[in-house]
Amino acid sequence: MRRQTATSGANPAGSSRSLRLDPLSLPVRFDAHDPRADGHVRQIELHRERVVLRRAVRGMQMAVNVRVSDFTGIALRGIDDTQMLVLVHRDPSLAIPLLVSADTDEIAQAWTMWSEIFALPQLDEAKRDPAPRRRRRNAIRDRRPKFLMRRRAGVARELTVHRGEREIIARN
Repeated sequence: MRRQTATSGANPAGSSRSLRLDPLSLPVRFDAHDPRADGHVRQIELHRERVVLRRAVRGMQMAVNVRVSDFTGIALRGIDDTQMLVLVHRDPSLAIPLLVSADTDEIAQAWTMWSEIFALPQLDEAKRDPAPRRRRRNAIRDRRPKFLMRRRAGVARELTVHRGEREIIARN
């Protein structure tokens, strides 16, 4: 592994350039915005086969190691006049920005390179259909508690009443 600075692969603080990572210079370590982390910053290490996310939440340091194969693909997201390439995970908090640019040719070329390097599909989130609504199992499921579903429905059995008999009482 070659030596890298803390901001390698990303822009230094105060730079007016947008985020641009080189897919051919992996592994890369950079900082990204995270609204839940302390200081709103998380540190990302991007390797060919894994991603390590480091952040602190309320003073507790954590590192999340995720395989690249666990990500769903490389998505193209539109933000106003610019576009962004994102490494997408099922958990939205694990999504990783790869490139922000207004140049469509640069975006297309980088999109192809990132998807080839990680062997992940190219996803266009602008054309993505919403997920179908989940079917409920049964319309009357919420009417009775689950443990009552095991019991037979109907009238409770009648208790036998003994009239005219002497009462037996146990005393100590």
